[in-house]
Amino acid sequence: MEDMTLSGLRRGMEEFDRRMRAVRAQQWHNPTPCTEWDVRALVNHLVTEQLWAPLLLEGATVEDIGDRFDGDQLGEDPVAAWASAAASAREAFAAPGALRRSVELSYGRRPAQGYCQEMTMDLTVHAWDLARGIEADERLDPALVSDVLAFIEPQVEQLAGSGLFAPPVSVSHDADPQTRLLALVGRRP
Repeated sequence: MEDMTLSGLRRGMEEFDRRMRAVRAQQWHNPTPCTEWDVRALVNHLVTEQLWAPLLLEGATVEDIGDRFDGDQLGEDPVAAWASAAASAREAFAAPGALRRSVELSYGRRPAQGYCQEMTMDLTVHAWDLARGIEADERLDPALVSDVLAFIEPQVEQLAGSGLFAPPVSVSHDADPQTRLLALVGRRP
């Protein structure tokens, strides 16, 4: 049976992958809800995150990795770059004992399981961002959304102060889970 944390990562990657493979040539410079990133920069961000994971899980620190992944990681074939990076990250998280390790992140030591959940959250939210940027189906896997929402809700104040996402936006108390999740990370669905 697949570990719940790894299942979430796999589903987050699938959501992002589906949108990534739908990007048409003329859409790479479309804006996204992440105002500082167009579609290409958003995809590059996710590829870079996946490239970091195996090294961090092997014990490397942020200082060890340095600027190795600064700049464009997509090259001429963004789909291949994404597929390779995602496969490496998934394999690294699935390695025996990987989720029981800890990793050194820019903000300090973190259990690898929590790091994996953060990656899942980022993949899920950015899958929506990418869908919005390329005008694709924005509906996310409801079970994945519920899992990510359960992970993020207890950390809303900490997340809001991190600067990683825009401040939360208000939504109706009866908003669906996807709308609530996106609002918590400053998106306006």
